[in-house]
Amino acid sequence: MTQRERTGVAPPHVHPAAASLALAAVLILWADFALAHSVTLGDQGYIQEITGMHIIPFIYLGAKHMVTGYDHILFLFGVIFFLYGMKHIAGYVSLFAIGHSTTMLLGVYFNIGIDSYIIDAIIGFSVVYKALDNLGAFPLWFGFQPNTKAATLIFGFLHGFGLSSKIIDYNISPDGLVPNLLAFNVGVEIGQMLALTAILLVMTRWRTTPSFARHAYAANVLMMTAGFALIGFQIAGYIVA
Repeated sequence: MTQRERTGVAPPHVHPAAASLALAAVLILWADFALAHSVTLGDQGYIQEITGMHIIPFIYLGAKHMVTGYDHILFLFGVIFFLYGMKHIAGYVSLFAIGHSTTMLLGVYFNIGIDSYIIDAIIGFSVVYKALDNLGAFPLWFGFQPNTKAATLIFGFLHGFGLSSKIIDYNISPDGLVPNLLAFNVGVEIGQMLALTAILLVMTRWRTTPSFARHAYAANVLMMTAGFALIGFQIAGYIVA
């Protein structure tokens, strides 16, 4: 489905001033995007020092991670950008949650880690993919449309590996590991619902304005730019590390 079919208008011309502002916003947030899966020093120390079961703290840490995880927020924003029915939104978000939860839990439990630069670059690519999908680029450029549900699930798996790799690096204690991981995952889902609610409130309001059709194209271009910025940052980090 092309962007014209999704919004009823052709992609608008992006004014140079608007493009400059968008680029400036990306550069300002670049460091935050690059550290989207990072754990603060205080949280890192807490994870490394505690032993035994700590349900409430890990729920908090999981929720905090999701709410402050800009890559997750960007990807979710892209996923629901052109979804209007709550049934469709719930379906896609559930697929992402299943993928994210599965690899986060199994990755930590079985000590399966991926280099943080590589997995974060792949997560950046997921943002680029979703922006291109929203812009209708795949049928236009490549002559085919990927299965959007399958892609959401697959990228959910990859997002989960991003977090599991970080947790493994911090040597979480095996004492109480399973309940703590489950609690963390519950927190992640709570954080996801909070972030999704905020996104939907903004999107619902925005969609009722005449500006939505005019600015939807530019919004996805900006999202794609942010994804490319994250990819470039991570590749550069991998090379110089």
